[in-house]
Amino acid sequence: MFLSRLTLDPRNAQARRDLGDPYEMHRTLARAFVPDADTPPPRFLWCLEPTGNPWASPTLLVQSANREADWSFLQATPGYLQQPVASKRVALDKLLVPGSRYRFRLLANPTVMRQGKRYGLTGETAQLEWLQRQGERHGFTLEAALVTASDMLRGRKESSVISVQRVAYEGVLQALQPDALAQALLAGVGRAKAFGCGLLSLARC
Repeated sequence: MFLSRLTLDPRNAQARRDLGDPYEMHRTLARAFVPDADTPPPRFLWCLEPTGNPWASPTLLVQSANREADWSFLQATPGYLQQPVASKRVALDKLLVPGSRYRFRLLANPTVMRQGKRYGLTGETAQLEWLQRQGERHGFTLEAALVTASDMLRGRKESSVISVQRVAYEGVLQALQPDALAQALLAGVGRAKAFGCGLLSLARC
């Protein structure tokens, strides 16, 4: 698995456009994984890291399963980045150990199906119950979890406006089934991944 950290400069017009519209951000980041505009990008995950003032030094995490990103096009864009991109490879077989505890952070789009329609979950209790169900599916159990933020993302795809409920979770989890948890890390948790949701960040306790 490959992980990159990008720090954008909000004084740059293109950076401000991308920060203001998650669909445009996804389109920009996708260029790091394809040789040209006609090639469909592989699946990748990204998120805007929560900070006290995201417009001071907005930082993105970008994760891909099998293909290392080529950020040369952004590094060659005057003023887009505040500093060089930091990238590393993560060995999941070494990171994930049965029974181990991890601090986690997740920006997710918790939803539920009702009468054939999908709705975003807005109440904190429902949002935490959704995360508990994700743990049962993805091989981990929650030892502690907090909803640290909840808001509505809006982006424009061609002529359509898309709204996505986004929730920030933080806490401690325990790995029960490392293979299942590895798949959650690689594929993401929940929906709206193109809008910066689903990337699960772990650090050993």
